[in-house]
Amino acid sequence: MSSNTKAGGDGQVVCVTGGSGFIGSWLVRLLLDRGYTVHATVKDLKDEKETKHLEALEGAESRLRLFQIDLLDYDSIVAAVTGSSGRELLEPAIKGTLNVLTAAKELGVRRVVVTSSISAITPSPNWPADKVKNEDCWTDVEYCKQNGLWYPLSKTLAEKAAWEFAKEKGLDVVVVNPGTVMGPIIPPALNASMLMLLRFLQGCTEIYENFFMGPVHVKDVALAHILVYENTSATGRHLCVEAISHYGDFTAMVAELYPEYNVPRLPKDTQPGLLRTKDGSKKLMDLGLQFIPMEQIIKETVEKKKENLKRIARDLENQAKTTLEFYTRWASCTSKLKKASSLPRLAF
Repeated sequence: MSSNTKAGGDGQVVCVTGGSGFIGSWLVRLLLDRGYTVHATVKDLKDEKETKHLEALEGAESRLRLFQIDLLDYDSIVAAVTGSSGRELLEPAIKGTLNVLTAAKELGVRRVVVTSSISAITPSPNWPADKVKNEDCWTDVEYCKQNGLWYPLSKTLAEKAAWEFAKEKGLDVVVVNPGTVMGPIIPPALNASMLMLLRFLQGCTEIYENFFMGPVHVKDVALAHILVYENTSATGRHLCVEAISHYGDFTAMVAELYPEYNVPRLPKDTQPGLLRTKDGSKKLMDLGLQFIPMEQIIKETVEKKKENLKRIARDLENQAKTTLEFYTRWASCTSKLKKASSLPRLAF
């Protein structure tokens, strides 16, 4: 992939691991839209839930190749990375991260974009109380161990492993740290952030004290990956949120926009010590990313959820009709068989 800031891949090859997931699917879609050839990895090529939505994307027929890989299996990673000049790393575990980075280095990949998380930035209780959290802030590993916060711990250790590898091996790595990712879903399954919203609409009062720094639209997360890939001036970590905000801000807006759900009222300040700011993602803004505002994120997410629920209801209704037809025919056939068995048998 060329190292300039112009849009369009001109058929250049980029590999997206975790391509069937929520962020990965959007990333594949936008890369195809920009003219890239995409090598996307999935867990199981035979599982339509992982492949069908990707194969349906515009441009997929000619410029998308799917690979089945296990991030812990180095040889399977090499096959997917071969021929690509860029990497998009999703859902990393420490060993998987190092396997992918090793393959990228050995195959001469130009730049690796690692998808980390705000969970590698927070919880960070020792960060100065009067300073807005930014890319210099790291999750407190010991705090996570002491409190059993294994998700932020794994995200932090995986990102640190990536940076250590990049420094030792001279690999060009940049990182995107998304917040709570929401928006229209391309794959059939809900992601964790969408389940968070669904649980709230159902009355859950959890405040996610150690897991929230602000929402972000999934399309903006995908665009952030492309921007930091295409801009050679992009270096280091890139916080990716619409704004640094509290979960209480988010739920208050949900309640305002959708009063019919009668959602619980949560405290305004749900993340102790977290300072709010609209330009928390200034590095990405400086690269030209205009973030979709929170209100639009909520509306698109909730409306899409309604569509999905209607689709599920239709599927269940159709399944019920099919099942009823089957049992009706089965009962009819059984009745005929019983009548036939009661007929006198002919003796020969």
